[in-house]
Amino acid sequence: MAVPEAIIRPAVPADLAAVTEIFAHYVSQTVITFEQTPPTVAEWQRRLHDLADRGLPFLVADLDGDVAGYAYAGPWRPKPAYRHTVENSIYLAPDQTGRGLGGALLGALLTGCAQAGVRQMIAVIADTGSGASTALHKRFAFTHAGRLTGVGYKHGRSIDTVLMQRALTTDQNG
Repeated sequence: MAVPEAIIRPAVPADLAAVTEIFAHYVSQTVITFEQTPPTVAEWQRRLHDLADRGLPFLVADLDGDVAGYAYAGPWRPKPAYRHTVENSIYLAPDQTGRGLGGALLGALLTGCAQAGVRQMIAVIADTGSGASTALHKRFAFTHAGRLTGVGYKHGRSIDTVLMQRALTTDQNG
């Protein structure tokens, strides 16, 4: 049986219930995110509008009308000199991993960020021992930028983060 191909498209408010459900799984069941309380649909709506106001992409992988995953880029830090640097977030529905959706979302996210004038993208990856997220970012030319040891504590364990970085442009003016 052929696997349907996902359409990567901008998120709309109607997608946010599915986004909320996907992320809630990772908040409650994993150490992939350091969030401990899943955001509500209303909080996701605020995030969607904030990113749109900043001209930054928030994308979903639409698989036959269902949201199979999402990705967005948000400000790396609030200080003005960081305005051209973003941090990415990519999450897939638990039953949709291993199908290439993460790569499709990351590729489209990189394109959208470059079009928005982003110069650097940072990935902050919880070191869970899996390596899948690190491998995904390496495939898209991210390089290792550092490790923060024991900076997270969730579900009774300390977690390191791996920092990866990719330039989207070589123009570093203004």
